[in-house]
Amino acid sequence: MDLAGAPSGDPARDPSGGPGAGYDAVVLAGGAARRLGGADKPGVRVGGRALLDRVLAACADARTTVVVAAPRPTARPVIWAREEPPGGGPLAALDAGLRHTTAGHVVLLSADLPFLGRRTVEGLLASLGRGSADGVVLTDSDGRDQPLVAAYRTASLRRELTALTGRHGALTGLPLRRLTGALRLTRIPDPVASFDCDTWDDIATARARIREHGHVLDEWISAVKDELGIDLDVDTDVLLDLARDAAHGVARPAAPLTTFLVGYAAARAGGDREAVAEAARKAEALARRWADEDTENAPDTRPDAG
Repeated sequence: MDLAGAPSGDPARDPSGGPGAGYDAVVLAGGAARRLGGADKPGVRVGGRALLDRVLAACADARTTVVVAAPRPTARPVIWAREEPPGGGPLAALDAGLRHTTAGHVVLLSADLPFLGRRTVEGLLASLGRGSADGVVLTDSDGRDQPLVAAYRTASLRRELTALTGRHGALTGLPLRRLTGALRLTRIPDPVASFDCDTWDDIATARARIREHGHVLDEWISAVKDELGIDLDVDTDVLLDLARDAAHGVARPAAPLTTFLVGYAAARAGGDREAVAEAARKAEALARRWADEDTENAPDTRPDAG
């Protein structure tokens, strides 16, 4: 699969069309993973993080996040739900998850999306808010719908689930296309964010891609923030410039120590993006002044000077 390119998105909008009302997320994580030999797929690690935790980071702005699966430790707090009977299929799982949601829009995700990011989730929601469709889904590199990487109107999902239950008596075992086929959908092509891990080859592809030069730094910073429980969008270029100036103008060990002190100062000043930027600006200015002293010519104070 071609994984070139990067997903993008506009700021999300709330169900009423204005900013700020929020959305809910439902993550389906209870599949059998037969093509992985029955492995615990949500717990498989890519870039040091479980696949499920990577997906939860992408929808961290959700008012409520429901994971439909047996409970397990996760990096972020969630509500756990379970379809009856367990293993009853995606529609039964979706129905179980929706029972815990209240927002007008819901993002529906599988738990095996290593490249899903927050900007893609925001883009799905923004597109849904601008139009009149029942849902917005990503399509993969072959143009196929990926209904488990999508944003939907909650009322539309509930309407169709009720209709399907009325026709079939239960949702157990019914394929997801029975629902999506009845919805008006908008499609956004995104072969990267829609890439899911069904096989060990897929896992190997994901692990290799995040270590490529163009991705490894962002992946590492994202993993560190998750590990430390930091939810802060920082300008990494500013910090890298600071580290470079400290290393070149002072001494190489000054780089990590300076960036640590910047983080500490920013935390004391409130810990937001602006606090990090201001602390970095002050430290970078100091590093430049320090370096400039090496190139300045001292006044010639010899008796016969001049």
